[in-house]
Amino acid sequence: MRVPSRSVLTLVVALVGVGLASGCTVSKKKDTQEVGTGSIKKVDALSGAKIKVGSKEFDEQLLLGQIAILTLQAAGADPVDKTNINGSTNVRQALTSGNIDLYWEYTGTDWITYLKNTKPIDDPQQQFDAVAQADAKNGITWWDAAPANNTYAIAAKAGTISKYHINTISDYAALAKSDPSAASICVESEFKNRDDGFPGVEKTYGFTLPGGDEHLLDTAVVYTELDKGSTCNFGEVYETDGRVSSLKLTLLKDDKKFFPIYNPAISVRSSIATQYPQLKDLFAPVAAKLDTATLAALNKKISVDGETPAKVAHDWMASEGFIG
Repeated sequence: MRVPSRSVLTLVVALVGVGLASGCTVSKKKDTQEVGTGSIKKVDALSGAKIKVGSKEFDEQLLLGQIAILTLQAAGADPVDKTNINGSTNVRQALTSGNIDLYWEYTGTDWITYLKNTKPIDDPQQQFDAVAQADAKNGITWWDAAPANNTYAIAAKAGTISKYHINTISDYAALAKSDPSAASICVESEFKNRDDGFPGVEKTYGFTLPGGDEHLLDTAVVYTELDKGSTCNFGEVYETDGRVSSLKLTLLKDDKKFFPIYNPAISVRSSIATQYPQLKDLFAPVAAKLDTATLAALNKKISVDGETPAKVAHDWMASEGFIG
């Protein structure tokens, strides 16, 4: 979700890691566009408000960050672009420390990674409510979640699915036990280490893949290697990533319902939510339009078609009538 791809962004991030850890952003050319009048109207209380918008470093997050910036601009605020922070824990730290004021986070990530719960809640609304209630104690307010579910998934090419007769993660677990090399998988660093990532998959489905068959790669490279089929037969993907459809990947059914629901929603410092209560109503209709199919199509414009997150965000916001 990116201007060229996560691989390039991650390289840049690596060169300035110290700054990112404190919530700073990579110095990058701003791809700003004029925001015309649409259904989002000016709010006097927001005029000139310097609200710091963050995001993680991958394409969907960069897109969502630009959507938040456009929403604020349309309402008359003067948002500060602090998007492109490397890693979930760093962007969360940036929020809790006040280096950013708001960003789109995923309910499942918050519930498992930040709030340290071990079992997700199956119902999206109940999961959101539990996250919002628990995070209020941390000085963080959650606004209406988008219906999109950017959950993790394990995917493979059609030929691999056919060759090994794999349809579910339980099938994959059985293959990992009988023929570990055939179950070789490409994953990124967060998925390799997070409780809601591959360690949890192994525990829930009762297998352990040898280290030599688990290949740690940058997110963008996971997709390219999965497409080639030489390094790994399976790969970690995101359901809303545009490359899933463009590469014609098949998602394995999570038949034990391990992966949490990952609805994106604005998480904001409670002090900002109190200072500018009008913001919640501004973001609610925007979030409501972001279902899984819509977000996947927007992501594809960036990761596959090469458009910038700012342009894709602007075009979509204009097409929905939020801005002119």
